[in-house]
Amino acid sequence: MNAETVRTVVRVERRGHVGIVTIDRPERRNALNLQVKRDLVEHLEALAGDDAVSAVVLTGSESCFVAGTDIGEMSTMRPNDHVRLDTDRVFHVVRQLSKPVIAAVEGYALGGGCELALACDIIIAAEDAKFGQPEIRVGIMPGAGGTQRLLRAAGRYKTLLWSLTGDMIPAGDAYMANVVSELVPTGQALTRAIELGGQIAAMPPLAVQSIRDAVRLGADVPIDTALALERRYFERLFDSDDQKEGMRAFLEKRAPHYRGN
Repeated sequence: MNAETVRTVVRVERRGHVGIVTIDRPERRNALNLQVKRDLVEHLEALAGDDAVSAVVLTGSESCFVAGTDIGEMSTMRPNDHVRLDTDRVFHVVRQLSKPVIAAVEGYALGGGCELALACDIIIAAEDAKFGQPEIRVGIMPGAGGTQRLLRAAGRYKTLLWSLTGDMIPAGDAYMANVVSELVPTGQALTRAIELGGQIAAMPPLAVQSIRDAVRLGADVPIDTALALERRYFERLFDSDDQKEGMRAFLEKRAPHYRGN
């Protein structure tokens, strides 16, 4: 067994109510192999069950988010291997996590790394970061949300341009195409993501979850259905203690104290 298979490739820490998950495989530019994916799932699910954590930041070590999926490991896989090993589970876990997930992107977010960022709720990117779906250059295509997430964010024409050429996408272009939430100076993505995580953590948890659900579920249904869904979430919040506390605090000109009920 080599050293890489036994050392920790995903680190977790907590700052206030923000959990920080760092992919730490710098010798491969944090490429996603099966171990990294398994460790990510384990740590993300643990943070989801931690009542002290209200938001999660996902990042990579040494100025690189994730430069892709490990081609050396993937090159010999057959279709059934992907099914048997559940190679896309981590992307589903990120998308469906019960708490907001913020990607802090420095350096490269390519292939599976781009798809991992796209699975998050918010993407904070350094101004010189690079995104991309280069799978076509090794004979395959995006398979964990790359075509569909880009399609819904940037539209058909940008998605086909980027996916059919495999070209890198400068962070500024990704921002202009609504793929990136916010651009920050190089080296500041993690700091800004943690700051945002703390800001969201201070919000009423039921409202945070309702907004995420309304956006996620409403994106792929007709507008009338989405509006009805939004209205139901809105109305349901009026049965929460946090709604009463929030409005009472506003009227009394004081800071609210939310409890998540």
